[in-house]
Amino acid sequence: MPVDQYSDPFEEQLAVALREAGGTFDSPTALAAAGRARGDRLRLRRRTAIAGGAASLALVGVGGALLVPWGGKPAPQPSSVAASGSAEQAAFSADDVVRTLEKLLPEGKFTESEARGTNEDLPPLAVGVFDDGKGEGSVSVGLARIPADAGEVNPSTAVMPCPDGEQTGLDSCRTELLSDGSAITVYQGYEYPDHRDNLKSWGADLVTPAGHHVSVIEWNAPAEKGRPVSRAEPPLTTAQLKALAEAPKWRVIADAIPDEERKPRSPSGSSARPQEMAGWLVLRKLSLLLPKGLERVTNGSQETGYGYFVVDDGKGASLVQVNVQPNMSDVAGQLYGSGAETLPDGTRVSVKQGPGEKGGAGVVMWTVDTLRKDGLRVVVSAFNAAEQDKAATRAKPALTIEQLRAVALSPRWTATED
Repeated sequence: MPVDQYSDPFEEQLAVALREAGGTFDSPTALAAAGRARGDRLRLRRRTAIAGGAASLALVGVGGALLVPWGGKPAPQPSSVAASGSAEQAAFSADDVVRTLEKLLPEGKFTESEARGTNEDLPPLAVGVFDDGKGEGSVSVGLARIPADAGEVNPSTAVMPCPDGEQTGLDSCRTELLSDGSAITVYQGYEYPDHRDNLKSWGADLVTPAGHHVSVIEWNAPAEKGRPVSRAEPPLTTAQLKALAEAPKWRVIADAIPDEERKPRSPSGSSARPQEMAGWLVLRKLSLLLPKGLERVTNGSQETGYGYFVVDDGKGASLVQVNVQPNMSDVAGQLYGSGAETLPDGTRVSVKQGPGEKGGAGVVMWTVDTLRKDGLRVVVSAFNAAEQDKAATRAKPALTIEQLRAVALSPRWTATED
C-alpha cells in the first residue's frame, strides 16, 4: 500500500492552524506566505535519505545507543539470570565483544574500528572492517536487553518491521519467526535514498522472547560514511547476516548488561535540539506504543518523520499515523491557540476531533498534537477507515483520545536507546 495514499498531517494541521490563527497575521498575503514558507521547509526536510531508513534505525546503536524493543504483550518473566536478578552476570569488556564478532565472521581479515563492553554508558557494540578477499566492508553488531520489569516481549511486534507498499527504499526485506519464538528481519538497502555513491547498507534485526535484541549491519565500504565504496556488495550474504544475528553468544553478552543500562534514556536535561527522525525509527517507536490487542494489518513510512499502521480491534480497520518533526518552536504560536493545554513541563497539547480531510465518506479524524519545550512536535492521528479517501469502515477510530495522547506524550520519542 503506497505511503502516498496517506496524509501528511504536518502540512494539513499547519494549514488548519494557520486558518484558525489568521487573525494574528497582518494580511491574507502574510498568512499565505507563512504557510508556503513552512510547507517548503517541511518538504525540504523530508528529502533526507531513508537510508537512511533501515540503516538509521539500526545505527542508533552504532553511533549512539541501540534501539531497545521493550513493550510487547505481558507474559511470564524471562528465565534468564539477568532478567530474574538472582545472580550477577560476569561483565564483558569491549575486547570480549569485538573478539566475539571476529570469531563469528567467515574466513578473512578483520580490523577493529570501535567497541563497547557491557559496563559502559552505552550498550555493547562491535564495529570493524572485514575483508574476505573481495574488498573491505564495515560490519557492526549492537546489543541491547529489555528491562527486567517489562516481562516477555512479543518478538513479532518488537522486531524491526518491513514496510509495506512499493516505496520502501529497500531492495528486499523479510521478517520471519524462528523455532525458538524469536523474530528476525533481514533487509538489503542503501545508505542514501538516491543511491548516491552506490553505498549499500544491509542488516539483520533479531528480538527474542526473553528480550535480547541483536542488530547487525554492514556496508560495501570500510565505513558507514566518509569512505568510498570498496566492493560491489557488502561482504556478508543475507544467510550469513541471519546466522550472525542468531549466534547464541550475543544473548549471553546481552544478559550481562546492567539493569540501569536497559532503561530508555531521555535527553531531558540536555540543551541539544532534536534532529530529524528516520521514518523507520518513527515506525518502530509507534509499533512499540500501540495498545495491546490490535491486529496490525499493514504499515509504512516516509523517508523521515512519518509512519503509520492500519490496525483492527475486531470492529474494522483503522489508520493510525504519527508525524515527528524537530525544531518547531518558531511556529508554536500559529499551531497552538488559546485552547491548547500547557503541561507542567512546558509541553503544548492540542486535541481535535472532526471530519476527515481527504473526502472519504463518513471518515472522522481524531488528533493529539504535541510540542515539547525543545521544539519536538509529535502529532498522532487515528481514523475510522483504513484510508482517508475511502469510506469509513467503523463508527470510531480504533484508538481513543486518551490512547492517542499516551502515544504522543510518551518519553519514547526522546529516548536515545529506543
